[in-house]
Parts: sequence; C-alpha cells; structure tokens
Amino acid sequence: MKKVLITGLVLMVSTTAMAQEVMDDGSKVLLPLEVQQCNLPTAPPPIPEVPIKEDLLKAQKFVKQFQTDLGVYRLCIDPGYADAATLEERTCNPEFSQGNCVAIDNAINYSVDMEKRVAEMFNQAVRAYKASLAEK
Repeated sequence: MKKVLITGLVLMVSTTAMAQEVMDDGSKVLLPLEVQQCNLPTAPPPIPEVPIKEDLLKAQKFVKQFQTDLGVYRLCIDPGYADAATLEERTCNPEFSQGNCVAIDNAINYSVDMEKRVAEMFNQAVRAYKASLAEK
C-alpha cells in the first residue's frame, strides 16, 4: 500500500514539474523567492443568503478591509503596480526572468479576479436584502 502511495506521489510531482511552462529565455513560470513571501489575503466570510442590515454593514467592513489588503499584496509582489495606469504599462524588475514576470502577472490577475468575485458576492447580498425589503 505504501509503495502504491509513494509511486502515485512521485508520478504526481513529476507530472506537475513537466507541466510548468518554459519561456523563450529558458526560465520557468515561477514566482521569485522574495515575492513568495507576500501574503494573499483570505476572502471575507460568507454573507447569509437573505441578509439583514447588520449583516451587510459587517460584510461591507470586511470587503473594504479585503480590498485594502489586496492592494498591499499587489504592491508587495510588484512595487511598480501602483505607478502603472494599466497592466500593459507595467514593467517587470529587470533582475527577474521572463518566467518570473509571467508568474507575477498571473498572481496579480488572480488577485483581481478574487476581488471581483468578492464584490459580486457582496452585490448579490445587497440585491437579496433589497428584495426582502420589497416583500415586506
């Protein structure tokens, strides 16, 4: 049994390593070590399906803090992030490989997607709250 588990684990790790994208400069898409130290914030707790006003006020506070924490995270992984008007205008640290820069872009894109999902969840809760008021 142990042999099967170890073989499966080795196969899984080797498959993952082979799946890493290799860039034109020969580098792999991997976050630089100093960027790996940046902490992606945890999404806020879920909001009840039919929230009351207090739920929304508490959720709004959590969402605002989450957005602030995401800003800190983005500046940690890419200090030039705040200076660029668009993602295309950003320039990557010349000390990083092409693969590092792609990994940083992927991390930023993931954090933006995460922020959009949290905002949509909050907006859905607001709509549910307004709908519950209309029913009264």
